Amino acid sequence: MMFIPILIASLISSINAAAIISRSQSYPLSRPAVLGSKTKLTVANKVVAPDGFERSATLANGVFPGPLIAAQKGDDFAIEVANELQDDSMFKVTSVHWHGLYQNGTSYADGTSSVTQCPIAQNHSFVHSFSAPNQAGTYWYHSHYSVQYCDGLRGPLVIYDPHDPLAYMYDVDDASTVITLADWYHTAATVLRYVIGNTASSTLVNGLGRYAGGPMSDLAVISVEQGKRYRLRLVSISCDPNFQFSIDGHNLTVIEADGQLTEPLVVDQLQIFAGQRYSVVLVADKPTDNYWIRNLPNTMNATYEGGTNSAILRYKGARMADPTTVNPAPKNPLQETNLHALMNPGAPGIPEYGKADINLNLEVSVIGGNFYVNNVTFKPPTVPVLLQILSGAQEPSQLLPNGSLIVLEANKVVELTLTTTGPGGPHPIHMHGHSFDVIQSAGFAGNSTLNYANPVRRDVVSAGSLGQQMVIRWVTDNSGPWFLHCHIDWHLDAGFAVVMAESPSDTRAHVNPVPEAWDQLCPTFNSLTPEQLGGGGLKSYEAATNISTLLYPPPQPLPSLI
Repeated sequence: MMFIPILIASLISSINAAAIISRSQSYPLSRPAVLGSKTKLTVANKVVAPDGFERSATLANGVFPGPLIAAQKGDDFAIEVANELQDDSMFKVTSVHWHGLYQNGTSYADGTSSVTQCPIAQNHSFVHSFSAPNQAGTYWYHSHYSVQYCDGLRGPLVIYDPHDPLAYMYDVDDASTVITLADWYHTAATVLRYVIGNTASSTLVNGLGRYAGGPMSDLAVISVEQGKRYRLRLVSISCDPNFQFSIDGHNLTVIEADGQLTEPLVVDQLQIFAGQRYSVVLVADKPTDNYWIRNLPNTMNATYEGGTNSAILRYKGARMADPTTVNPAPKNPLQETNLHALMNPGAPGIPEYGKADINLNLEVSVIGGNFYVNNVTFKPPTVPVLLQILSGAQEPSQLLPNGSLIVLEANKVVELTLTTTGPGGPHPIHMHGHSFDVIQSAGFAGNSTLNYANPVRRDVVSAGSLGQQMVIRWVTDNSGPWFLHCHIDWHLDAGFAVVMAESPSDTRAHVNPVPEAWDQLCPTFNSLTPEQLGGGGLKSYEAATNISTLLYPPPQPLPSLI
């Protein structure tokens, strides 16, 4: 009787193998195993071809995107990041950030190189232990060392809420409905970081896509059953472009922005910036067929020709084929100003502009491709800011980097206005350690309006482009050094960042006991040779000269710690 289960396993294996080869594979078949909140991510190099073009990449557990980390609200996290990187052309040290999780009391686990820790060296690991007791929603993780996540180290993280107040709106919410949206590059990021204004080679949905002039590679397929309602969790793991996302013939009801529930809002297209997430409810109430999922980047000459910038929504029972649906002009695109927080709406403090406890104005300019915030370009300190604070430095004059660090008092309402006076926008601005209320949205209709009554609450917001501004508010109730930066990784690498040092005098008492392994990260990292750091050095710069004449200066002895 033993041959029966063996035969069944063999048949299942052959079916899966056929599905993977087929261009019409369904997404769950190609997805790696879902990881829990206590798990291990092995960061290593592997040759992959998500759009049909082979290249070496930096991946978590050998896949792109990295495996979904799924938890339940209230779970504790213990995620070991083990560094097995070997490719000399890319960085061989790493640091992983858990985007959107506040790290209250565990700032040492934020994973932000140069701000909260030193990078993890080759053949070493670090366990990020933290809690997120009051957080549920859609998040993600990515490298926070230079531009490493553009080489592939990025993946989704979801905290499910068994008591979600909007659960009545959907029937299905699982790994098959998590949808990652990514840009992909055929050249290593260690080369492209020297090229001013580089652009992605392709767009990937759930790690699959096609590039202009390339082969008819597999496209991701999202499978639905007629009559059911699906919570699609859209995660922009982009390094640069924002995307216009839509599904032919279907409306989408937005119910979450960056881990924060929103009042339900029906749209037929939404713009999603690097680092942002949306949950949308899709009702599968159309005829059984295939429908194009469209994800157009804001890059020059982007089209849907040949299935580029696309995926497939396939109803159960539909034939396995590319869709023939047309792309109608949107009639009801998302306006961020129409999104309102579902829980505890209203911004903190006096509802008037400039009437917060602390009012900050940041002006961003661009000179020679480098970004300056209030005339200072961010240069990562050799000692992480958190280590500086825990070692006794607390006053602004004691903390580095000079000019890029703002000290904030505890339990104050902060209002931040950010304007841009140079090219390169729209810029998605992310703040670690907090969500914030978006008082003024840039780049949307009605963006001159200030909303203190019921603004959207999130952790990445567009600062718009030349001449536009955004205004956000939050409360300084989470002591520690928190990065505020553009989430276009090339711009962060070029200096678009500041550190908000929140009540540094309280940090030592506020932070949980720091693990001994954290203390060892910097001594280990500081002992590395340039060869052990990787990144290609001058070879990467020479390769960049073959791509463009618009270049940043040649590399210094050590690569950026950002």
